[in-house]
Amino acid sequence: MTRRLILLRHGQTHYNASLRMQGQLDTELSELGVRQAHAVGRALAPRRPWTILSSDLQRAHETAKALASEVGLDVVTDPRLRETNLGTWQGMSHSEVDEQWPGARLRWRSSPRWSPPNGESRIEVARRTREVVDELVESSPEWGEHPAVIVAHGGAIAALTGALLELPVEHYPMFNGLGNTCWVQLSAHPRTANPDESHAEPEVAPTTDAARALLWRLDQWNAGITPPVDAP
Repeated sequence: MTRRLILLRHGQTHYNASLRMQGQLDTELSELGVRQAHAVGRALAPRRPWTILSSDLQRAHETAKALASEVGLDVVTDPRLRETNLGTWQGMSHSEVDEQWPGARLRWRSSPRWSPPNGESRIEVARRTREVVDELVESSPEWGEHPAVIVAHGGAIAALTGALLELPVEHYPMFNGLGNTCWVQLSAHPRTANPDESHAEPEVAPTTDAARALLWRLDQWNAGITPPVDAP
């Protein structure tokens, strides 16, 4: 049985629009972000998701509720789905960070083991977000073609995708930025044993027996509504 998973990024915030570092600050959707949330809710509703999970930060939760209102579901929030804790950088603009820590943002984007001052690394984000998916697999044997939807944040989704695909951590930066209310779709298939192949345990490994029995594949990256809601 194939399980489908959609990872949806929240709508635009004023911090997104002004190129400021949000991290785990609890910022609100902008007016455009609210419109984007309702538009993507209408777009994804025909896929008939069976459950909706969300970061507890309001920009993700409000986006999740817009989808939930279209399909008649409740939203389950989980703080493990929050964005990366950016520590000292939270609330600063990109240019302010670059001025005080020259080259650090580039290092952060290219080195998943490195963390901002007083923040967390991408590999730490991958571990906590992967737990949520693995627990959902364990508790939901009936999960099939109708997707589970997780509404979260760009950095968290990229880290989670790398973890589910069991990529070497050094390859996590291969994923480009995810647009507001764009989504990732993955599918999980039964893992078949091949005696002629040997695989090292991934650094961010599955955390439950049911999750270890699955192999995740990437179906779509950065999918979105065409034309986008902010198009003229």
